[in-house]
Amino acid sequence: MQKQFSIAEAKNRLPAIIHDVEKGPYVELTRRGKPVAILLSIQEYERISRKNTGFWSAVLNFRQKFMDESVGISDDDFKGLRDISSGRDVVL
Repeated sequence: MQKQFSIAEAKNRLPAIIHDVEKGPYVELTRRGKPVAILLSIQEYERISRKNTGFWSAVLNFRQKFMDESVGISDDDFKGLRDISSGRDVVL
């Protein structure tokens, strides 16, 4: 459940609010009842601010990880997985 505090209340209870944020979800700060800011843990901030890598970059990272662990993956491992036929035969 999301917690919500006014800025004045948050100012008075900041240490306790920070402990809550470290354990759980974010805290919403309000001014005159309207949300104005979010306080979240560093772990959550790092998670949402990570840049997404593209597919090919992810594949290369995956392959590199397994090469570092001495697991051999070669092009021969992928032979026979793809159907190389020309497709459906058309009968007229």
